[in-house]
Amino acid sequence: MVRFLLAALLFLGLSGAPRAQTQDLVWLQIEAQQSLAGAEARARFYARSFDNVAGFRLAGRWYGIALGPYTRTEALQELARLRSQRAIPGDSYLSDGAAFRQQFWPVGGVRQTTAPEAPAGAAVEVAAPPAEPQPAEESIAQSRASERSLTREERRDLQRALQWEGFYSGIIDGLFGPGTRGSMAQWQTANGFQPSGVLSTAQRLSLMTAYQDFYASLGLGLVIDAEAGIEITLPRAMVRFDGYAAPFARYASETDGGPLALLISQGGGQTELTGLYDILQSLEIMPLDGPREIGARAFTIEGRNDERVSFAFAEISGSAIKGFALVWPTGDDRRRDLALQEMRSSFASASAAFLPDDAGQDVTEQRIDLLAGLEIRTPDRSRSGFFVGGDGAVLTTRAAVRGCGRITLDRDVDARVAAEDSGSGLVLLRPTTPQVPIEVARLSAAQPRLQSDIAVAGYSFEGLLGAPSVTFGRLADLEGLQGQSDLKRLSLPAEDGDAGGPVLDEAGAVVGMLLPRDSNTGRNLPPDVAFAVDAGTIAAFLAESGIDPVQPNATGPIAPEDLRIRAADMTVLVSCWN
Repeated sequence: MVRFLLAALLFLGLSGAPRAQTQDLVWLQIEAQQSLAGAEARARFYARSFDNVAGFRLAGRWYGIALGPYTRTEALQELARLRSQRAIPGDSYLSDGAAFRQQFWPVGGVRQTTAPEAPAGAAVEVAAPPAEPQPAEESIAQSRASERSLTREERRDLQRALQWEGFYSGIIDGLFGPGTRGSMAQWQTANGFQPSGVLSTAQRLSLMTAYQDFYASLGLGLVIDAEAGIEITLPRAMVRFDGYAAPFARYASETDGGPLALLISQGGGQTELTGLYDILQSLEIMPLDGPREIGARAFTIEGRNDERVSFAFAEISGSAIKGFALVWPTGDDRRRDLALQEMRSSFASASAAFLPDDAGQDVTEQRIDLLAGLEIRTPDRSRSGFFVGGDGAVLTTRAAVRGCGRITLDRDVDARVAAEDSGSGLVLLRPTTPQVPIEVARLSAAQPRLQSDIAVAGYSFEGLLGAPSVTFGRLADLEGLQGQSDLKRLSLPAEDGDAGGPVLDEAGAVVGMLLPRDSNTGRNLPPDVAFAVDAGTIAAFLAESGIDPVQPNATGPIAPEDLRIRAADMTVLVSCWN
């Protein structure tokens, strides 16, 4: 805004300008624009935060935006308050309205000329301003001459608008070199104009009006959150403060399915930073696909899927960790990019304050699948598996990993299918990073004794308990119901999550792998009937996959507690994600 020009206009006190009815009433002059469209866009922006925004024509084709009117005492107080909150430009000042001409905002032209507490009837109707005259058709020479009158900042604004339209990718320097000229020509072609590379007055107005309306739709404004100790520019027209839930200050969407902003604030250092990095990636709002990086003092996470695009940043600041996250719906990338750019450039620690660990606990909904009121990402399904190799290779059932976009072991380690046998339903998984298991399955080479005691280890409730359960039963038959020699029939109450888990004999040796219950046969079998692939079939499958099965080192029964420990140490949670 060109303050010296407006100050001169006010000093001159141009004749014919409407004045307040009382000399004590003044305005807060906050901004001026050189085009009506630009001024209306900025007035709309301020009107989202203030209910007393007014816009007036000024001399020299300028348009002023003001707040008021106030008594002089009120105006001084408001000026100090709004400046301290950075809610208005720092060079805003008091005006007596002498330079104000026709009113263009609010649309309809009602100009309030008394303080808000004045009696009704003190407002004066002012006719709506005539439509903005359209610039006449220009020659290229005239366009160049008009262009030379632009200030350096106005030239930068044109480059920003061309960048927003997707035509300019160079430096915002206000210099119209070959890159800028080429982008102007591209914009002209895309909008049905001759590609001269020099924008006419009308074309500049069209480009800037679209950009300013777009910019104003975000309502970008500085927020100083004293509780979190953070200051940042947020899209205030799209998000609103929604409360605290440690370690977040939530700014929820104004509409269903809109953006979400989080301010991150908690005490701690590098250990807590690493924990926060892992926690954020477990949330549903942070898609798995996208770059992410963590260092000694900061991290960034980006994620994108068909529903949302997310970004998170946090850094150690003194004895606290502070940062922010922005979650935006897919398909609105231009507004998201502008909002994120403003957030990244404006983010700062405003003070040493940070949110206590119990912030928001009294209002946050408490559920096991929620963290600070946000949904924790959960897999489509989870089943069981067990270690069969010293490098972390895992055996599981084919039904556990069928149709999975991502497979994890114990929720944290990514794995891939290394081999499978559709006939037996066996699948071998290998972790993407080598693991060192505590216990590896020891396959029994002997035929188990009919009606002997057996145990199945598995995540019966798909990981809800955090550790595998051991279910005891007996070996009901040495073959399947139709005489299948590679199956063993068990008598025990297995759950869906147990499928893929090891079946152990009394000595702790693995005699089979539990199969999932087959619901496609049309038979309703008793609930304690289960089946397992026998150890011989497993050994042959592992040998074909390049793994030598580990042989048992004990022949006699072991204590039930030792059996539980051995079973738990070899059993793995296998999760399927999409």
